[in-house]
Amino acid sequence: MDIYKLLKLNRKIKSHRIKFLGLFLLHKFNKRYLAVNMDPVMACNLRCKMCYFTDADYVKTLKGQFKEEELNQVAKAIFKRALKLQIGCGTEPTLYKNLEQIVALGKQYKVPYISLTTNANLLTEEKIESLLKAGLHEFTISLHGVNKESYEGFMKKASYEKFHNAFKAFQKLKAKYNFRVRINYTFNKDNFYELQDFFKHFDGESFDILQIRPIQKIGNTEYNDFDLDSIRKDYPDLINTIRESCKKNNITLLAPDTIPDSKAVNDSSLIFDYTFCYISPQKFWKEGFEWKQESFNDFSRKIGWSHTLFSNIFKSKATLKSLSNRLNYEIEFN
Repeated sequence: MDIYKLLKLNRKIKSHRIKFLGLFLLHKFNKRYLAVNMDPVMACNLRCKMCYFTDADYVKTLKGQFKEEELNQVAKAIFKRALKLQIGCGTEPTLYKNLEQIVALGKQYKVPYISLTTNANLLTEEKIESLLKAGLHEFTISLHGVNKESYEGFMKKASYEKFHNAFKAFQKLKAKYNFRVRINYTFNKDNFYELQDFFKHFDGESFDILQIRPIQKIGNTEYNDFDLDSIRKDYPDLINTIRESCKKNNITLLAPDTIPDSKAVNDSSLIFDYTFCYISPQKFWKEGFEWKQESFNDFSRKIGWSHTLFSNIFKSKATLKSLSNRLNYEIEFN
């Protein structure tokens, strides 16, 4: 299954009423529609300046990891309804020793698309291959700087050499396995212009997708300059340059044509609050879900989830936007 084609289809369907009717029917007929985002361990090996892991007080609240024997319970509770399983959402999943087991469980429950979001500093060729053998479809790699100085400056405790070693391994293993590598580049006014040298540092044979997205406030982060006005006028030209380089290298570019308003809610994102399912040792989808004892269907009936999806068919976009609390990180296709 190509998850990106589904995302593109979501953008093409303009009517939120049709989308919620679709979700309602998928739910009623026990079909897959959830994007399960799982943090198996509440820790990170880096302290990136644009991340809440630079907030010492917040980090103290992030505790725990799934026990090995709990993984089967997690999979049983939710994986049958997962259209996509993303391992790593706000923490670093490669710190978790049973990572391959999660991927294997996703494959066992026939989840159509399984991805791993990571900073790649702990990925070796052996680790990458073991994850691919377990059934992983995609590596999504976080990046905050193109050159060594900027990369290690923004991604504190990271190694530029280890990062690029992972991409060398990706390129090598692509000859043997069918998988994707996606780079998520978060830019601010201090790391934006180095994007023009992106393909001087990254081989187009080592990755498949490049997402370029603006900084947004996600907590009390060390770097807190969210003003992008100084680069706004230069953004379209630089993105056009990158777009041409991506075409030459057969890379899919995911980036808006202009810098979006950070407070805007994309119309295509209205259903994301109802497909997004976050799982961690501290939280499991919605409050009150006793996932070790009850099924997704049982809990859904208890909270009237079917009614919620159905009633959204008749709500206005304005009402749905007022209920949304998502970051404007929905994918823009070029």
